[in-house]
Amino acid sequence: MLIDSHLHLDFDEFATDRDEVMARAAAAGVDAYVCIGIRVRDFGRVRAVAETYDNVWCTVGTLPHFADEEHDVTAAEIAAHTRHPKVIGIGEAGLDTFYGNASWDAQVAVFQAHIDAARETQLPLVIHSVRQDAAMIDMLRSGMSKGRFRFVVHAFSGGPELAKTALELGGYLGFGGLLTYPDNHAMREIAASAPADRLLLETDSPSLAPVPYQDERNEPAHIVRTAQLLAELRGVTADELARTTSDNFYRLFAKARL
Repeated sequence: MLIDSHLHLDFDEFATDRDEVMARAAAAGVDAYVCIGIRVRDFGRVRAVAETYDNVWCTVGTLPHFADEEHDVTAAEIAAHTRHPKVIGIGEAGLDTFYGNASWDAQVAVFQAHIDAARETQLPLVIHSVRQDAAMIDMLRSGMSKGRFRFVVHAFSGGPELAKTALELGGYLGFGGLLTYPDNHAMREIAASAPADRLLLETDSPSLAPVPYQDERNEPAHIVRTAQLLAELRGVTADELARTTSDNFYRLFAKARL
């Protein structure tokens, strides 16, 4: 059993063939999915997909790219959506000045609201962090000093210090197609050495397709490529890795068991 812990089934890229995409994933061994929110005030999109399929959950959050649009989102507003039975996490939210162009102040404020919501609800925070390791480390440490919260750094692309800090604070690391890119040696070293009980698999579909599909739309069936490589890096069987990452998923996203 494989679980795609981070993808975007609500995106327009899947509008015409979502059922077929999920059928291919099921045939490849994918058992469950988390449809990740990127705008709190457009939460209805991910909620609708989660309500349509028994094995799809969702999160509520604001991607840093849209922090200017939702600069005034509050922890209370985010937390209110988590009363829905299919909402099992907060996010994705975080810091990104490489792909996103939202103002820094808005990104920090919005991310802080999501940290506060994660602490209040005790649902895990799905973190988007791109090339802002130092600032992310500061916000994680500061946030944790005010009360513990659970989190995963999705599509992990940071350096050793961010990985070390995240793990020290009890966080998880999510790995997807980026791991298969041949130049990502440092990422592979982190994935190979991280504690087994802190690893999650994901695709971030329809983005970040693994080798050899980089120029194609990503889809959840491709998670097998990442799983195979991660198993090789860690010297375990694919079945063992699937069991471990699935157990990790249900430990972190405990609401999915209810």
